[in-house]
Amino acid sequence: MKSEQSVESVIRHFQQELSGTGARLVAVSKTHPVELIRQAYDAGQRLFGENRVQELTAKQPELPADIEWHLIGHLQTNKVKYIAPFVHTIQSIDSLKLLQEIERQAAKAGRVIQGLLQFHIAAEETKFGLSWAEAEELLQSETVRALQHVRLAGVMGIATNTEDEAQLRREFGTLRGYFQQIKAAYFPTDDVFREISMGMSGDYRLAIEEGSTLIRVGSAIFGNRTYPAAQ
Repeated sequence: MKSEQSVESVIRHFQQELSGTGARLVAVSKTHPVELIRQAYDAGQRLFGENRVQELTAKQPELPADIEWHLIGHLQTNKVKYIAPFVHTIQSIDSLKLLQEIERQAAKAGRVIQGLLQFHIAAEETKFGLSWAEAEELLQSETVRALQHVRLAGVMGIATNTEDEAQLRREFGTLRGYFQQIKAAYFPTDDVFREISMGMSGDYRLAIEEGSTLIRVGSAIFGNRTYPAAQ
C-alpha cells in the first residue's frame, strides 16, 4: 500500500477503513524519521507507537505535544524513568516488577500512565508476555490494589508471524478471552479497562474481526523500516 501512496493518503485510508469498527490506529513509527511522523500527524493521526525508549525520547521533543505516545516494545525497568514524564500508554507490561516501577516513576512525574497487560499468545517462544497464571497472580497482588499512578486499560498481544488465518484467529480469540475474563473479574465497572491491542500490518483486518480496539500498524503506513547503517 505504502509504496504507491503518501503517508497522508494512507492515514486517510485507515481513517475510512476503521470508521465504525470500534478500533483505533496506533501508527508504529519505529526507525522512521520525525518528518514522516509529522506527515501522519498533519493527516490527523494522534496515536503513535515506538518500540525503543531511546528512539522515543529522541523523537518526542521534536513533535507536537498532543501526540499520544504508546510504548509497544519490551520495556526494561531501568528505562521507565525516561518516558514516565510524557508517555500516554505502556502496552507491554509483562511483570509485576515492571508494573511497580511504572507506578513509582509515574508518581515521581506527578502523572497517571495507562498500561496494558501483554500476554504471550504466539507460538514463537521469542515473544514476550504473561501467561494466564502469571496475569492472575499479578492482578491479585497488593500492588495492583494500591495503584494510584497507573490505570490498567486492557490487554495486548503479538500473534505468530504466519499467514495461517485459522491460527491467527485462535490467537486473537485467546487474547479476547483473557480480556473478557479480566474485565468480568477485576474491572466490571471500570470504563477505562476497554482496550484489546492486537493486529499489525499483515493481520489487522482479522484482528478487528476478532474484537481488536487498537491496531498497531507500521510498514503499511511508513513503508519498510529504515535502519541506520552499521558503523
